[in-house]
Amino acid sequence: MIPGMEQFILVFLLAATVIVVFAPKLVLALLGLSIFSMFLALKYYVLNAPDVAITEAALGTGLTTIVFLVAIRKTRRN
Repeated sequence: MIPGMEQFILVFLLAATVIVVFAPKLVLALLGLSIFSMFLALKYYVLNAPDVAITEAALGTGLTTIVFLVAIRKTRRN
């Protein structure tokens, strides 16, 4: 493993969490959630769990983001 890689990932996980919690708009919070999921998949890969990393990347970053984006667009007020 690359030295400092785990700390790098944890810093970005924390930053994405702050974006999700304090985002003034739902779309920005969704972007933070997607970034969090991407770095979580990377963390799983570093922990030698590539099957879990692929699942997290596909479902967490891809499918969940699309489903939430559609839900936000359909419930938006004018």
